[in-house]
Amino acid sequence: MKALVFPGQGSQFVGMGKELYDSRKDIKDLMDSANDILGFDIISTMFKGSEEDLKKTEVTQPSIFIHSVAALKAVNGLGAAMVAGHSLGEFSALVANGVLSFEDGLKLVSARAKAMQSACDANPSSMAAILGLADEKVEEICESIDGIVVPANYNCPGQLVISGETSAVEEGCEKMKEAGAKRALLLSVNGAFHSPLMQPAQEQLAAAIEATRFRNATIPVYQNITTTAVTEPEEIKQNLISQLTGPVKWTQSVQNMIKDGATTFIEVGPGKTLQGLIKKINSKVEVSAAI
Repeated sequence: MKALVFPGQGSQFVGMGKELYDSRKDIKDLMDSANDILGFDIISTMFKGSEEDLKKTEVTQPSIFIHSVAALKAVNGLGAAMVAGHSLGEFSALVANGVLSFEDGLKLVSARAKAMQSACDANPSSMAAILGLADEKVEEICESIDGIVVPANYNCPGQLVISGETSAVEEGCEKMKEAGAKRALLLSVNGAFHSPLMQPAQEQLAAAIEATRFRNATIPVYQNITTTAVTEPEEIKQNLISQLTGPVKWTQSVQNMIKDGATTFIEVGPGKTLQGLIKKINSKVEVSAAI
């Protein structure tokens, strides 16, 4: 049984989507429409911008979404039985299963990115990758710290990202290393994604989501918050809103997809990050890129 998975922030690169753009007129038209939807020339930034340009959240997130949906169009769904996306990738997954149109999805991704950037600017904070420590130990240490720091991304066994106030994240890194973590690395992000510090962004995104039409899903989406199969539009909406301040439970989502019959995972979008994570979660499943 095939599952499509869609990457999140961090998988961008200069030149992303150019081969897709040049491959077919319908894909070119789709990508060109993004400029009109967003009101600026994002396609030129994707193709010719600097790495710094692409790192800006309000550019990064729409760029990855556009690339992912273009790749999806190129392979025409591949007969998948289920979908999932890592954080931002959940919006691409919702285009794949018919819940969102490309235009509505892109508008929501843009609104989400701007809201997250505003929250970052208002409250500088950070994230850190913790390698080689049990999830339970990471959770325990986060709870012991006087300040906001929480598990944010359960990427694969032995790789968890924490998020929160910079001082609390730094203290967490020291305590994680003392507890036996192989590495505790501050990430080059300017905000605490998937933590309570994203509350202002969550309120803005909720208003945008409530104003958007969500259709019934053609196949289930395994959402980051619940980690289980969801098809009902209202539930999907609430989970998307909760995702901004809650953790990305990628490990648990992939495990549930396998339990429900997934044997092949196809990454749709830029990069190979999810393929690597999935092999670490379960080495027996097949992984590949869509294109």
